[in-house]
Amino acid sequence: MTAEFVMDLDDGMTEYFREIADEMVSRFGISRAEAVARINERYRDAEISAYPDLMCHEFPEFWSYGLYYYPDASGRLPTGDEDDDVGYDFARLRVRPAPAKGSPFWTLEE
Repeated sequence: MTAEFVMDLDDGMTEYFREIADEMVSRFGISRAEAVARINERYRDAEISAYPDLMCHEFPEFWSYGLYYYPDASGRLPTGDEDDDVGYDFARLRVRPAPAKGSPFWTLEE
């Protein structure tokens, strides 16, 4: 565990999750504290291997979309790849609610 993430991560995976949080902050305009809380809530019970875990086969932006949005009516999410996401209607995606403030997932101050 680190001061920000509630999962047991090695240095490489800690950096990978920080990159996911960075993507969420820049793409969605949320605070770093909220981004980390979303990551903590989703992955709190996940068994994450040392870097590079299997999830590293995708870029951090790929995971950021699933942490922030619900899939569309066809079960799809943007991927973060500009070519794949051409014509994607982001306005139609529903935003997942952030974890409740004061929950154990909020490890950073806003």
